[in-house]
Amino acid sequence: MQAPRTRVQRRPVHGVLLLDKPLGLSSNQALQKAKWLLRAEKAGHTGTLDPLATGVLPLCFGAATKFSQLHLDADKTYETTLRLGVKTSTGDAEGDVLEQRPVNCTVGQVVEVLDRYTGPIRQLPPMHSALKKDGKALYEYAREGVEVDREPRNVTIHELELLDMDLVSDAPTLRLKVHCSKGTYIRTLGEDIGEALGCGAHLIELRRVATGGFNLGPCVTLEQLESLPESQRSSLLLPVDALLASHTPVILNADHAARFLSGLRRRGTWPDAEQVAVWGEEPKALLGTAHIKSGELIPGRLLTPLEIQQSLESHL
Repeated sequence: MQAPRTRVQRRPVHGVLLLDKPLGLSSNQALQKAKWLLRAEKAGHTGTLDPLATGVLPLCFGAATKFSQLHLDADKTYETTLRLGVKTSTGDAEGDVLEQRPVNCTVGQVVEVLDRYTGPIRQLPPMHSALKKDGKALYEYAREGVEVDREPRNVTIHELELLDMDLVSDAPTLRLKVHCSKGTYIRTLGEDIGEALGCGAHLIELRRVATGGFNLGPCVTLEQLESLPESQRSSLLLPVDALLASHTPVILNADHAARFLSGLRRRGTWPDAEQVAVWGEEPKALLGTAHIKSGELIPGRLLTPLEIQQSLESHL
């Protein structure tokens, strides 16, 4: 006879967990594990990492999920290793080997190619990606052996740094650090660099070391989270406003704060600003986001009074 399943008692949790995502788990699997460990009612992430990628994955809980969209547009930084001379069906080590070619490029050619792929470039999204076509992810088509038309997209490689290089061993590699705009496919970049070098390439390692203003320094692993007593796990969360570090702060008194939270615009002497974090004066509490145009504070995403109260209590 099967033992009855224990129902997890969920609770309101508000904040951001900077997770060092492990190898092999999808972003959603990592999110669900963290959500279960925190017994959180509501959770989301700020963009996905491939199962074969590790590194910085900000997880949002409770009120923080209202602002997770902001970090989808953030620049990202990756460290990656390319295996030269071997082209695979997926652009990474998970795929089948399609072609092997000798690696005859020189150090000078490598430097020239990396310069060529720095700055604004156009990329064709890979078939093995989560990008959707007619409501279906491209990787689902790929698994069925179907290739669909994709539109090239404009992305920017802000910096492409050569960290290490081996052009002479039986398994030649390039190790790169890539600072790029949103929507950049590192697998595609690796394949394009391999083609430009005349030998082909695929990724054998991918680690995200920064996204937006977050880096690996304060990240925790699922093992570290699980090792803590349940009562202490929430102490690893950053406050909700960690997602709004680049926003212009505006502080409202109690009367203006109440009206702002009801969705009303407020007028003041503030200069125009596209991204504003709005705070209540007493007690000091995040109310939501806004933008300012012609002296008007125009509400964006707002926290509820209950979310504000719970956030205050959790960081006492």
